[in-house]
Amino acid sequence: MGVGVLSALLCSLLMVSLKPSTVGLLQWLSVGLRPSSYAVLDPARPAVGAIAHANDGTYADAKIAIARAQAALGEWRARPAGSRADALYKWHELIKQSTEELAQILTLESGKALSEARKEVSYGNSFVRWFAEEARRVNGEILQAPSSDRRLLVLKQPIGVVAAITPWNFPNAMILRKVAPALAAGCTILVKPAESTPLSALALELLAIEAGIPPGVFSVISCSRANSPEVGAAMCDDPRVRLVSFTGSTAVGRKLL
Repeated sequence: MGVGVLSALLCSLLMVSLKPSTVGLLQWLSVGLRPSSYAVLDPARPAVGAIAHANDGTYADAKIAIARAQAALGEWRARPAGSRADALYKWHELIKQSTEELAQILTLESGKALSEARKEVSYGNSFVRWFAEEARRVNGEILQAPSSDRRLLVLKQPIGVVAAITPWNFPNAMILRKVAPALAAGCTILVKPAESTPLSALALELLAIEAGIPPGVFSVISCSRANSPEVGAAMCDDPRVRLVSFTGSTAVGRKLL
């Protein structure tokens, strides 16, 4: 589908003038129609068809992503706190510059009003700035010892690879509030967004790489509802994943436990 045709289709869906950069970003994020992809629909007008196609990740794909996160962990956690903070600041600025594109994509895939989508992008980005500041303050501590010939030191260290599973209703902010603190602490993180809203997550990953955050430090694995259980299982049964952060229903939470 050409840019002009896609732009006209998406503008009719959103009922606003879509920025050409948003159309280009959607084309970049979409992997196209193929056996290993699934359609992302506008919930307000599902009969119109796919606004994009996302990769339909599997158990094996999740294991590959975990291996990449583990491989990237050593260099990322060894970086000085100031270097990680600088990368987060750069990411914050790129998100800020791309607010309209991110908001339009969020509206297309979630059905949220565009005015609310803009607010969510701004709100989510506030976490990136906050934890960019906090990255410089991951300090140790000297505690009072029980005897005069001892000294107790507390060192804060990154836990390792983190996995995050996020819901559809805040496809931007919920990801950023999980990813930003993990990166600030020196962890790497793998995110499985809701199957209906993968595009916001993929756009954030793209901007993170552009900001200088190395590939594998923040990765997104999208998947359909059919493949969600196996991807979640891959995250939960892998000893390389040291922490799982989940926001969603009680029913899914029970399955993950």
